[in-house]
Amino acid sequence: MTVPESTQYTIRSAVPADVRGIRDLVTPYADRRILLAKELVGYYEAVQEFVVAQDATGRLVGCGALHVMWLDLGEVRTLAVDPLWRGRGVGGALLEALVGRARVLRLRRLFCLTFEVDFFSAHGFRTIEGTPVDQDVYGELLRSHDDGIAEFLDLARVKPNTLGNTRMLAELD
Repeated sequence: MTVPESTQYTIRSAVPADVRGIRDLVTPYADRRILLAKELVGYYEAVQEFVVAQDATGRLVGCGALHVMWLDLGEVRTLAVDPLWRGRGVGGALLEALVGRARVLRLRRLFCLTFEVDFFSAHGFRTIEGTPVDQDVYGELLRSHDDGIAEFLDLARVKPNTLGNTRMLAELD
């Protein structure tokens, strides 16, 4: 399949009818162990966190999610673009939409765990070491069963799953 000459797409909030398309976008990346695979029910449970990119024919060509972790902290998750659409600005537009959502929620920092260091660096993220929260917040976050929060905290229990990806953080204006 080739991408039509028109590279027009729109970014919008995901709806439950998009879930199978989101899963289909993520699957090739999960198969290569770049993104974590989820059960279909997990996507339905998190659909309100997602934005999607849709081409002129209505087909999903990208997705991404914003997960709130704490009062001022969120995580960019599951950012995926159809390989035929890479290099056309879809990933940047999705990330911009997620940053916009973060600002509306008054988040000041965004975390991501990624192999795409250059992409996220170009969008204001920097590599981090350790955990950039105070001890009280750290103690509260330890209560979460969410693997993304465990990755943020750099907990040993998730280290085998990091696969060499990089922990990054952006400070929002």
